[in-house]
Amino acid sequence: MHKLLLALTASLVLWTQPASAGPYADAMGRCLLDHASQKDRTDLMRWMFANAALHPDVAGLATVTPELRQEIDRTAGQLIQRLVFDSCRSQAGAALRSEGPTAMQQAFQQLAQLIGDSLVANPAVTQGSANVLRYMDVTRLPMLLMP
Repeated sequence: MHKLLLALTASLVLWTQPASAGPYADAMGRCLLDHASQKDRTDLMRWMFANAALHPDVAGLATVTPELRQEIDRTAGQLIQRLVFDSCRSQAGAALRSEGPTAMQQAFQQLAQLIGDSLVANPAVTQGSANVLRYMDVTRLPMLLMP
């Protein structure tokens, strides 16, 4: 069970699309997407960000107090519990029984991908990301089309 929880956590932190999910993982993923409200998605985005901020290479860029981290963890834990054991119980059980713990990870990766996509699609994030172009010689881009 501990490995399952670690896989679930990793899938939410990583914004990668699963290589190939089975039909039960897909069904669970669709259920998660259908039952995660906008507030739920925001709460999971906050949790993902707070955990990413623990990485030593970026830890100095954001401060998450222990009290705030506890609140974020509690909210995410309750949310994941509600999604898995209440909203998507039958799909989660079928995925786990038929495809194993990897299916749970793949299902949550679908939700994490949606959250990551909405993060980078935000106009403020898009504008901030575009600032990097000021430091690039974009006139070199056409050269990539040449053999």
